[in-house]
Amino acid sequence: MKWVTREGAKTDRVACPWLIQRFIDHEAEFLFVAKSHVLETTQRVGGKSFDASAADYTHRGNRCTFEVLLEEFKLEDPALHQLARIVHGADIEEELHTCPESAGLLAIAQGFFATTPDDQEKLTRQFPVYDALYAYCRNLTARGA
Repeated sequence: MKWVTREGAKTDRVACPWLIQRFIDHEAEFLFVAKSHVLETTQRVGGKSFDASAADYTHRGNRCTFEVLLEEFKLEDPALHQLARIVHGADIEEELHTCPESAGLLAIAQGFFATTPDDQEKLTRQFPVYDALYAYCRNLTARGA
């Protein structure tokens, strides 16, 4: 499946592709386009849109797209929900206090945004960061933290 979102990925638009590819659609292909072309591109390629205005999956209420995907795809893994708290705080900067790790993730996301203009390259370089954060969250939830 082709998954379409806005270009200029930072936090949620990197975290969501990681979640999608690891837990929802292992064959996912991600397209980053101008925000004004997300819905048209999605329709043209027969894909799914995310983290864009009127997308299939986007912020709802106070939840970021990562949290919406967890709910929509009924992903109950406690470690993913812990990771969602971190992503939430980093993506919705007014809620950076959500958990202490959010500030670190935001710093990492801003650093990659500044040093890696190509969105596909951001995914390649940052997926290992999310793999590590997921392992960290698995350890936390196994200890009952």
